[in-house]
Amino acid sequence: MSETGLPFTKVEGMGNDFVLLEWEQIPESWQGRPERLAQILCHRPFGVGADGLLIIQRKTPQRVVMRMFNPDGTEDFCGNGLRCVARFAYEHGYTDATEFVIEAYRGQEVPVRLHLREGTVDAITTTLPAPRFHPRQIPMLVEGEVVEDYPLTIADETLRLNAVNTGTTHTVIFTDRLPDDERFHKLSPRLETHPLFPERTSVLWAVVDSPETIRMRIWERGVGETLGCGSGAAAVAVLAQRAGWVSETVEVISKGGRVKVRWQPNQPVEITGTAFVRFEGVYFLQDAQKGEAL
Repeated sequence: MSETGLPFTKVEGMGNDFVLLEWEQIPESWQGRPERLAQILCHRPFGVGADGLLIIQRKTPQRVVMRMFNPDGTEDFCGNGLRCVARFAYEHGYTDATEFVIEAYRGQEVPVRLHLREGTVDAITTTLPAPRFHPRQIPMLVEGEVVEDYPLTIADETLRLNAVNTGTTHTVIFTDRLPDDERFHKLSPRLETHPLFPERTSVLWAVVDSPETIRMRIWERGVGETLGCGSGAAAVAVLAQRAGWVSETVEVISKGGRVKVRWQPNQPVEITGTAFVRFEGVYFLQDAQKGEAL
């Protein structure tokens, strides 16, 4: 690698696209600034363009470390990013096992199982930690033991909120039909940054079509609208099951694709879906240093 050329891989899962970096390939002068790297690389006009930055680091043959940063530089948990890192780790020799562990945001340990077809990764199952429902764990500044059907008025409209932490903070609004652009872009960012959420929240609008199928539209904290969200799919499925609307295994569909979510009360959440490597390239960091206005 040259002094300024940073190798990267563009990966995608469920319509979420990421710039993936290997830790040892990052110049030492940038290793202490992953937040700034995310802002530069994820910027669509001037960077590579992505919903987030993934950094993968070797640990043991059975364990890798993943850090994920939103385009605004905030660090977060990411269900779709986990699958992308799992595939990359297997195909690039970080592990030769089809079952291993990814250490993710705030030390959360995520077991991974690869499903192979003729030696190639066909699908990936990740096991997210058990959902957390108490407002202190979401976190959300309300009273009670859970947040279900909680009324909140925003821009003269009262929304009925359901919230859960499936690795990160999610708020779900169940509705008869997905919002149009005007309503979605008017209400979602206001809810993301509402004072009730000290760490902000992702906002998921969801329609339960049947006991086996849910559709959703996604506003991710620190990003805006995205085509997919793995931990968000888990949140929607878990909350719909608690309401008695869906079965133990449900398919969650968004603009970017679909995943299967399996959950039993008081247990971790299993998500099965795909992940793809789209292309590789090199980004020249000396140009980024000239563009500090990004």
